[in-house]
Parts: sequence; structure tokens; C-alpha cells
Amino acid sequence: MADRAIRIPVIRLGITPGRVGLVIGLGLLIMYATLWIGTGFFDLSSPEEMDLLARLAPPSAAHPLGTDHLGRDVLSRLLAAIPISLGAALATMAAILAIALPWGLLAGLTGGRVDMVMMRVADIVLAFPTLVLALAVIGFLGASLEASIIGVVVAWWPSNARLVRAMVLSAKERDFVRAAYLAGASRTRVVIRHILPQILPPLAVVVSLETASVLLALSSLSFLGIGAQPPTPEWGAMLNEARPFLVSAPHMLLAPGLAVMLAVFAFNLVGEALRDLLDQREPFIW
Repeated sequence: MADRAIRIPVIRLGITPGRVGLVIGLGLLIMYATLWIGTGFFDLSSPEEMDLLARLAPPSAAHPLGTDHLGRDVLSRLLAAIPISLGAALATMAAILAIALPWGLLAGLTGGRVDMVMMRVADIVLAFPTLVLALAVIGFLGASLEASIIGVVVAWWPSNARLVRAMVLSAKERDFVRAAYLAGASRTRVVIRHILPQILPPLAVVVSLETASVLLALSSLSFLGIGAQPPTPEWGAMLNEARPFLVSAPHMLLAPGLAVMLAVFAFNLVGEALRDLLDQREPFIW
């Protein structure tokens, strides 16, 4: 009598690195939002209040993260920089998307000469190195956080517009999109009901990943002294202020550096997790 094969059922717990990364990334972003909202509940001094007698003081009970070269509380400035640094990155990415999404949609849907002209305009902007173009805009407008935001938007939107156009060209060739046109649906209805639902999920992944890059770019510009200007508390500007005191007061550099690193890490984790979860080759099972 032949032995019967014994099959052991395999239970899928639905816990994957992508989902763990999503939880960690969202948790870090929620932590930043909570610290921002709850700043008023902390008994901290003003981020611009100076105490020259306590300058470069190490972490203590009075100043948990120490003080900077002007005696300002590092923790207070770090928390005050959350809406400025993260807010600037999110506002920049929103402005990039506000230009790139309609530009790519119009070019991909229209085709022909309109598509060619719009893409040549994007190519002309892409011909300039991103940092050089951003620096040129900042040089024209003057060094400020607002100018750095505009510079990054001007340099960043063409690549996103080309990506949107490519996704639209792929989406509009689907059979159900063609069937909607044959059924008499208007172009607006097709875009809203059939094309946007196809391109927005992968675009959300790109937006999350690029927000991390935008945050790094804005922080780098502030670190170079052409972004946020003193005494504005901004992570990149804080790193620039801490640079001369790397040996004598390393806490000045560690706090904003860690804040930037964790924020970039969070956006990257969310982007990578969304990419995994939206991958149709692996079913989304909890």
C-alpha cells in the first residue's frame, strides 16, 4: 500500500518587510507631527532666546540637547524647525506635483505637436543640472527659504512631468479605456474614472521617495547658507551653524543631523512599502 503524502498547511501571517517598513515610516512621520503639535505643551524656552553665559553647554536637565553657540536651546530649535523643514519639503513636492501632473496629463492625452512642444520645453529645463538651475534661481531671487523652494520646484518638475506622461500613455492604451471611449464617455470622464486611478497609486510611491530627496536638497541649500537664513530654526541651517563647533560641541551637529536622517528614512520606508504593497504580482493579504 503506497504511503500517502502528508501535507502540512502553511499559514501566511501577512507580515512582510514592506508592511513593517510602512508601519515604521508612518510611525516616524506621526512622531514628527505629534512633536510639532505638542510643542506648546513642553516647558521650553523660545527657539530664539539667547543666553551667552550658557553657550555651548552640553545636554543637561535644563537643556536636554544642550545649547548652541549663542546659548539657544537646541531642543527648542529642533522642534521649531519641524514645520519649517518638513513643511518646506511637503510644500515643494506639492508645487512640483501641481505642475507636473497636469503637464504630463495634457501632453500624454493630446499627443501630436502639443505633446512634442511640451516635452521639448521639459527637455530644455532638464538639460540644466538640477543643482545649477536651483542655484541660478536662488541667485536671481536672493538667498531665502522661499527662493530655495522655488529653485527646487523649477529644477524638479520636468522629470516628474515626463513620468506622468509615460504613465498616461501606458494607461490610455488599456482595453477598458478604449471601450469607455467607444461607449461615448467624454475625455474628462475617462481621465477621472479610468486613467487617474491607474497612475495615482504608482505616483504616490514616487512622491514619497522624492519628498525625501527634496528634503535633502532644501537642507543642503540651507547648509550652504543660501536657503533658510538666521535666526530661522531649520535643520540644514542648524547644521551649518554647528559646523565650526564639531569638536567642542558635537551635540549641536548630532541633533539636526539625526532629525534629517530619520525624516529621509521615514519617507523612503513609506515609498518602498507602498511600492511593494501596490505590486500586483504579490497579492495584498493581511
